Amino acid sequence: MNTFDHLRQELAAGKTSCEKIVRSYLGAIDKGKALNAFLSVFREKAQLQAAEIDKKIQTGTAAPLAGMVVSVKDVICVKDERVTCGSKILENFVSLYDATVIARLKAADAVIIGKCNMDEFAMGSSTENSAFGRVRLPQDESRIPGGSSGGSAVAVKAGMSTTSLGSDTGGSIRQPAALTGVVGLKPTYGRVSRYGLVAFASSLDCIGPFGLCVKDVARVLKVIAGHDVNDSTSALVPVPDYVVSLNKDVKRLRVGLPKEYYGDALNAEIREALDRKVDILRKNGATIQEVSLPSTDYCIATYYILATAEASSNLARYDGARYGYRATDTPDLSEMYVESRTRGFGSEVKRRIMLGTYVLSAGYYDAYYRKGQKVRRIIQDDFSNAFQKVDVLITPTSPTTAFKAGEKAEDPLQMYLSDIYTTSANLAGIPGISIPCGSDSHGLPIGMQVLGKQFDEATVLKVADFLESTA
Repeated sequence: MNTFDHLRQELAAGKTSCEKIVRSYLGAIDKGKALNAFLSVFREKAQLQAAEIDKKIQTGTAAPLAGMVVSVKDVICVKDERVTCGSKILENFVSLYDATVIARLKAADAVIIGKCNMDEFAMGSSTENSAFGRVRLPQDESRIPGGSSGGSAVAVKAGMSTTSLGSDTGGSIRQPAALTGVVGLKPTYGRVSRYGLVAFASSLDCIGPFGLCVKDVARVLKVIAGHDVNDSTSALVPVPDYVVSLNKDVKRLRVGLPKEYYGDALNAEIREALDRKVDILRKNGATIQEVSLPSTDYCIATYYILATAEASSNLARYDGARYGYRATDTPDLSEMYVESRTRGFGSEVKRRIMLGTYVLSAGYYDAYYRKGQKVRRIIQDDFSNAFQKVDVLITPTSPTTAFKAGEKAEDPLQMYLSDIYTTSANLAGIPGISIPCGSDSHGLPIGMQVLGKQFDEATVLKVADFLESTA
């Protein structure tokens, strides 16, 4: 397993170099083309970057992430590279600047190897909605890897990069992490700058890392977290050393199990896997108690009202006039707008634009959007009340393991319910991590989720790291 610690040990012993590491990952990308995890590979740039970092290592001037190779969901801007968002409408759009997270990774001497496939504009739970073809699960190519950051999760699982960056609006990091069997973290809203992240739902979107282990995710978060003057929603909150917090001490930790997340709808094998982990926490000195999040039943409806409303507003800019795909065979400007959006957007994006436009329209705003905002506050209060009694919550990440491609494509509601355990964290603005928690009877990965208080990623990571060590 090519964790960052392993790579650093190999570098320190002179057994490898950054250039060799990059070539190894490029070989894995070529070998795994059928998985369709990448939309762009920065072959020459990555090797040049690696050569420069090797020089720094020799002179003792390398930064903390030297030796780490990072892939990036294609919704995050990398200067002079395409940022397609998995959509035909941005197929040939080239970014003019680096997102803040990319600039910080480069400054830490991480190598950026390429851009990963995704559900179009991050709208989906299976990475079947990409204009460039679906992403396949490495363990079983007939199945989906989750979404919308499916390409990023697969890149890590299939050994195509050490870590990866994804975005999470309603579970798009945690759910694919669970279904592929890797670690995926959604930070507190405002912990990581969104500057350079193409917007889906601006009050919910978060950038976060994938890795093979909790420690790798903690290392990346330490680098990318922190206030950014370019993002007015990034928080002026100190960033702790997340790696130091991984002390595997869970004595006197208060762990909550939300009763609403453990109902009859939860797959029995997933429940059993979680029960085993909770029992380990109990035996190591943690206090386990049931808590209630009474508004859980309203999370999916609230999320799909607010997220689609924001998507409708954010995606209005893609009209064919300023940049992106433009229909050229139209008789007038009005028809050009219509045809550019009709041909440029896929069916799921169109569905969400229509839903969002509807809930924002005159006569329906109060009934849907305003009410959705009020329910969001109630959901936030539920979590605040729960965290007065406990330090973290343990929940499933996904109600099922990876399903077959096409299985839910014709039933949007069933697809939306794939996010039933993850949307609440985005609505509440709290951090959450998914870690592997065994396998089901088909050998498919099971994920468990650890949720924490706002800006308390340190405790979330500590608990996740302890549970990972008991695998």
